[in-house]
Amino acid sequence: MPGGEGHDGRWAGPVRGASGSLTRQAVVIAAVTLMVDCLSFFFSIGSFPYPVGWRWAMLAAIVVVDAGLAGAPRSSGVVAVAQAAVAVGGTWVALTMWDTVLHPGPHPVPQPNNAGLLISAYRAGAWLNRWPAVASLVCLATGTVARQTLGGAHIEPRRILLDVLANALLPWLVGRYTTARRAYIAELEQRSEREQREARQALTAAIAEERSSIARDLHDVISHHVSAIGIHAGAARLRATTAPDAQDLTESLTVVETSSRAAMLDLRRLLDLLHGNQPGEDSQPGLDNLPELLDAVRAVGLRARVTVHGVPSPLPESLDIAVYRVVQEMLTNALRHGAGGVAEVELRYGPTGLTVTASNPFAAETGVRPDSPHRGLQGIRSRVTMFKGSTRYGPTPDGRTWITTVTFPLDPS
Repeated sequence: MPGGEGHDGRWAGPVRGASGSLTRQAVVIAAVTLMVDCLSFFFSIGSFPYPVGWRWAMLAAIVVVDAGLAGAPRSSGVVAVAQAAVAVGGTWVALTMWDTVLHPGPHPVPQPNNAGLLISAYRAGAWLNRWPAVASLVCLATGTVARQTLGGAHIEPRRILLDVLANALLPWLVGRYTTARRAYIAELEQRSEREQREARQALTAAIAEERSSIARDLHDVISHHVSAIGIHAGAARLRATTAPDAQDLTESLTVVETSSRAAMLDLRRLLDLLHGNQPGEDSQPGLDNLPELLDAVRAVGLRARVTVHGVPSPLPESLDIAVYRVVQEMLTNALRHGAGGVAEVELRYGPTGLTVTASNPFAAETGVRPDSPHRGLQGIRSRVTMFKGSTRYGPTPDGRTWITTVTFPLDPS
């Protein structure tokens, strides 16, 4: 329920805010009720000749019992009994003065705190539990009957019944209804929160199951093939020592074997991530691993160089991994499609973003075909888009150099 308090107390603030609002509303209601009862009392002085001393005592009693309406909800029963007592006492005093000063006989019944009776009946029905609420209703009904009975012989039973229904039972029932409605709304909110929590749990479980399924497929299909490549490359390297140009062949096979091992390491990292395992020493590579990446591409014949401009700033882990993967893909594209075996990568740190630019010689007649799927460039764009960055790529006007530029916002929010 909104405003509820959890075990860590983080919802205590909303609870205190709601409690303060209820307290202010209770004070306002008590003040308005007091004003209505005081005005009604002063207007009735001409009809009911209270002596001066009794007049101020009665006014003080009205102020006290109406001020109690601003108190804590648990005091609603005491306030209801006090309101009934003031109603009966005020009526008895007024009618006693009437008999001694004017004339005996039937006369109208004064209502010195009628508004207070109505509000106290409502509060008793709304805030009290079953038996205290019923006891408060009985006290209010008894006070209403006693007040009417003091009026004299002309008071009819149906008039007494109507007064009890209107001034005691009806506001009490409205209070009970308000409480039941509030409890019903709270139950609906709790049910909605429970359903949302169960839906989130089911979604999390489904995602975890799907990730595990993808991890199993990767392990069953890709890892076996990559392992086989590494094994065959190692076996071929051992056998190639007696062949012509053995040194060049051995170096090439060593690169294949090393690359397959690196691919297996990356694959294990991805499998651990998909299985939900915590990253350990073999966590995903970041910009700190660029030297190893450069050594790997240089070993296969690409003369790559990375330069840094600006003051490097710490990056979030996910962004650090994404930048590394983008640089890796840029170098791979230069190795596959470039001409001349040279690649330049620049990392430029600015106040609001990190720009990565890669350039390599490019032969237009042997370049990327128009119908090529551009998977490497699509992969770069996908990674950059995840961080709300931008991507630009294409040949220079002379068609000799291919340039790829990506920009990562340092604050992607």
